[in-house]
Amino acid sequence: MHVVIATDGSKQSLAAAKHLRSLAAPEAISDVTVLAVVRPLAAVSFVDELSGPRRKDAGSPSSVASFRDAAKASIEVIADVFAGWGPKVHKKIRSGSPANEIIKAAEQLDAGLVVVASGGRGLSDRVMLGSTAQRVQQYAPCPVLVVRPAPSRKK
Repeated sequence: MHVVIATDGSKQSLAAAKHLRSLAAPEAISDVTVLAVVRPLAAVSFVDELSGPRRKDAGSPSSVASFRDAAKASIEVIADVFAGWGPKVHKKIRSGSPANEIIKAAEQLDAGLVVVASGGRGLSDRVMLGSTAQRVQQYAPCPVLVVRPAPSRKK
């Protein structure tokens, strides 16, 4: 089975990848594609909580290259979760609407599973799925594992 793991550069997407690894048997998975989608026209194209400090110009319209660099660095962090685990790991960056591109990738790769993190960026995300995760879950051609952030523990 081919698994597509979507990352937006968030800590939640890293947690989703680790969750898949803890649940799945590596012999049941032939390939893992780590996918990042860059939205070049968005004010904030890529979250990038995984690859280290952000560049000062990362929010400027002329920083499409830095968005791609951030996406590439985040893909590397997610791919490292599967290093030596078994399945072959592929790394892809696409441009466009995240939900649409994740769904297209799943179709083109004949994926057996898509793994996405659900938001986790605020109060509303604790109650609802993120819009990307919700759209992928609704329209993907295969099962979707949506990993919600762990609840914060208050002392």
